[in-house]
Amino acid sequence: MLKWALIFLIISIIAGIFGFRGVASTAKTVAKVLFFIALVIFVLMLLFGSALF
Repeated sequence: MLKWALIFLIISIIAGIFGFRGVASTAKTVAKVLFFIALVIFVLMLLFGSALF
């Protein structure tokens, strides 16, 4: 999931450089959401161990 967050972040940066602000904003939002989902899953894994997943 972090891999996809990084991909969307790179897409956002490239779109921002070329002036596609709508695409850059959307890609940034998707990257942020994926990062926080991965962070929540990581914290749950730390708290409950691998028995939860």
